[in-house]
Amino acid sequence: MMNGSTGQRSGGRGRVRAMSAALGLLAGALTATTVGASPAAALTPPVAITADDLSTWQTNGIVWSMAAGDGVVYAGGTFSRLRPPTAAPGTNEQPAVNFAAFDAATGAPTDCSLSFTISSGTATVRALALSPDGETLYAGGQFGAVNGVGVSNFAAIDTESCTVRTSFKIGVSATVRGLAVTDDTVYLAGDFTQVGGQPRSHFAAVTTGASLLPFTANADEVARAVEVTPDGQNVLLGGDFFRINGTNTHALAVVNATTGQLTKSYPGFIHNNSTVQDITTDAGGFYTANEGTGGGVFDGRIALNLGDFEQRWRDTCLGATQAVLVHSGVLYSGSHAHDCSSMGAFPDQPRKHLLAQSVDDPKLLPWFPDTNDGIGEPVGPRVMSQTSSGGRHYLWVGGEFTTVNTKPQQGLTRFADGPDTGVPWVPNVSLSTLTPGQIDVNWQTSFDTDDGELTYRIYKDGSNTPIHTTTGYSVFWDRPQLTWTDTDVNPGETHSYRITASDGPNTSAKSPAQSATVASATEAYPARVRSDGASLYWRWDEGTSTFAHDSSGNLNNGFMRNGPAYRQTPAAVAGPSTAIGFNGTNQYAYSNRLHPHPARFTVETWIKTTTTQGGRIIGFGNLTQQNSSRHDKLVYMRNDGRLQFGVRSGSARTIATTGAYNDGQWHHVVATQGTSGMALYVDGQLRASSILYTTNDNYQGYWRVGGDNLSGWPNRPTSNFFAGQIDETAVYPTALSASQISAHYALRNG
Repeated sequence: MMNGSTGQRSGGRGRVRAMSAALGLLAGALTATTVGASPAAALTPPVAITADDLSTWQTNGIVWSMAAGDGVVYAGGTFSRLRPPTAAPGTNEQPAVNFAAFDAATGAPTDCSLSFTISSGTATVRALALSPDGETLYAGGQFGAVNGVGVSNFAAIDTESCTVRTSFKIGVSATVRGLAVTDDTVYLAGDFTQVGGQPRSHFAAVTTGASLLPFTANADEVARAVEVTPDGQNVLLGGDFFRINGTNTHALAVVNATTGQLTKSYPGFIHNNSTVQDITTDAGGFYTANEGTGGGVFDGRIALNLGDFEQRWRDTCLGATQAVLVHSGVLYSGSHAHDCSSMGAFPDQPRKHLLAQSVDDPKLLPWFPDTNDGIGEPVGPRVMSQTSSGGRHYLWVGGEFTTVNTKPQQGLTRFADGPDTGVPWVPNVSLSTLTPGQIDVNWQTSFDTDDGELTYRIYKDGSNTPIHTTTGYSVFWDRPQLTWTDTDVNPGETHSYRITASDGPNTSAKSPAQSATVASATEAYPARVRSDGASLYWRWDEGTSTFAHDSSGNLNNGFMRNGPAYRQTPAAVAGPSTAIGFNGTNQYAYSNRLHPHPARFTVETWIKTTTTQGGRIIGFGNLTQQNSSRHDKLVYMRNDGRLQFGVRSGSARTIATTGAYNDGQWHHVVATQGTSGMALYVDGQLRASSILYTTNDNYQGYWRVGGDNLSGWPNRPTSNFFAGQIDETAVYPTALSASQISAHYALRNG
């Protein structure tokens, strides 16, 4: 019976699994909560599995299938040997021919050893499923013998003796890719067109005694997934197909469990270039893993209701999903997701391979263990399974990967419901003293792979007792700034601060001490920037970190990439502030926040350079971890040192200075667009303008400083990245006036 709490089946799950076993934030008053805020919990609900990988034996090839039950995990695939955790390939290995069994609680192999072989070609085990009573393990794939006993791509194993059930024998004409089992029936999915010598196109059903059943759900293309609904009345089908029994239904279908006739078809529901790779269920729904090829594809996950077989939600992350599994109301998935911007999450970037979502909501939950792509296709994880043992619940993952959480680990890994041992990252801290008589303590929220809500404690002047405690939510692509203001200080005093991040049981080391001297008077330049309405203001005063804190009061912080040169002096304007240096090769900064389209705007910054390679100084783009595919609202330097300001209004529209500014001196650069068109100012003077273009490209994006794509822009320089120093960068939601801009420049000396 299905466990309503976990969605787990006692017979175990795999890529193909047994069916019938049962299934803030305000600084001071503005940006931080008060002392005594409720501390963060070990895991952020509803996540109930830690992201901490456990010691597990490895394979030397790909794990394609899993099933689990009674504390044992069975793994099948295309491999020939096992080795211990941490062992390098080729060392301390033992034979395991396309199959192995493991103790779920220790990760070590059991004494059950089976060899799946074939006389010619490459043998592989693509599907495993346990019977509801756990006494029989069914295996499908491409193989002709198990421990020398002749079979035809399909076999039954006695789990007690770890031997082939010789009484179970029926021929399948080609690879079996999916299995689902009830008390009396085994459902198959795959490449085959015959079972037991009778026509069956890609789906079939046999008795547990190996007799072919009249169930007929003929597909026109490969079948990849099969699952039985918890009530046993229907079978869920997934694959590449476009028709079942001649009726249009692409990639997904629901059929009667006895006859195979359609209960629910899905014409046009899934993109024609996408397929269903896996299906799982819980007490109230079923969930699909989808893979697409080419443009306009669907790669994400779909949640559907069992009551009416209609969609509950779908996510549209890009990066093919291979496996899905439900535990305690959370859908865990294996994929190579690289772009979840359509879901309000991370934009296109290096792949993430393990994700979690509530079964009721597609929003990504804070659970981010990771693998690499690995070998083979490669796509990383291929299969998931779960079981309990010794009072712990375990989630196992198999696939093509060769690393887990950045450490070498091939083919297999596992996670548990505790203990949570992962420590949050040490916070990045920056202090500011723009207001006399106080110190603003700013920090970039930390990251923990299985906790979104973290507790922060601020320590002052070497004390071991926190002066302030607050909480904040963060995920790897969104680490917003928090700020707390210390008013228990006096002008001229110097104070130091350190911060820790905690998920409850695990607390980071204290951040390196940062010191600041309390101001006795207001600095003129930053005061004017803030009073003129800057929505983003980066002064570049940080030490070595990824954090560019925002001084505008809007918590609009930035990420710094690839280690720019910090705290460069002399800075562009008078006062204690410093500048930042970029190498012109790969260093840049981008805004943490995704911004709506700015119809009117001003970008302002100071530059100092002698480069003859040009480069982009500041602009708007749609990506953060790589060059943007949409990019405008930008200022760049040409190879000859002239400055160019561009927007896209139908096509690239630019204005340029007549003079060069790569003379090694500080220059104040401001670009505006508003109802009067485009204007470019340098050192307080208007240097170029156009009244023709009052609009720009309409998309959400990120402000980037120091580099981004310049493809398609006139007089494109040699480099996309700017080599030089940058200081006092600000963005405004309006077009500043000429008088405002000249006033800013005039305040450079205080």
